[in-house]
Amino acid sequence: MIPFVENISNDITYMTSPNIKATHAFGAKSGSVRAALDIDPDDIVCLKQIHSADILIATANDRGKTLQPSPEGDALITNEPNVALVVFTADCVPILLYDPIKGVIGAVHAGWRGTAADIVGKTVQEMASQFGCSSADIKAAIGPCISKCCYETDKDVADAISSHEAVSDGKYMVDLKKANRLLLVNSGVNDILISDECTSCSCDKYWSHRKTKGKRGTQAAVITLG
Repeated sequence: MIPFVENISNDITYMTSPNIKATHAFGAKSGSVRAALDIDPDDIVCLKQIHSADILIATANDRGKTLQPSPEGDALITNEPNVALVVFTADCVPILLYDPIKGVIGAVHAGWRGTAADIVGKTVQEMASQFGCSSADIKAAIGPCISKCCYETDKDVADAISSHEAVSDGKYMVDLKKANRLLLVNSGVNDILISDECTSCSCDKYWSHRKTKGKRGTQAAVITLG
């Protein structure tokens, strides 16, 4: 497996995926990836994330509204330059998408509910329906998130996510990375890289909701065409 690359800029650590040639970053605790990539804050588009399968098509008119009430949803797509798509996580799965042929990008926040609702597959479908993307051309990067080793759940979560293993009476280890990879493959995406880092295991580097029992911040994943 091709590993993600660790980068440091202005004392800010972030990860990048070699298959995503658009400007992008998966952030960590150390600081703002916007600052590390020198992205204008007025170019940022983000959402009020609600663990849904709702997708927003972002345009230049949506930029720079991060201090105003954001629209609700958990995925963003655009084909416009200088529109920086941002999702926030702290154990949930950040997924960045890039079609170099059509010049389209996407950013997805997939918690277990979003994974169960196939938000990443629906985002690929939306890229195809709105911008004419072929799923075979789309590159996907699944960023640092909680891994199977640390994600013990009850039966309700395991019933919703196919990628799981029973470990004791009523307890399961759920693999969100594998589940989202399978959803991407089922949607026709084959160029997929997956971070091997676990946000719970690496809580010194990343924010982890589970490790800190909710006393945490978030890290951002960002992608832009300009």
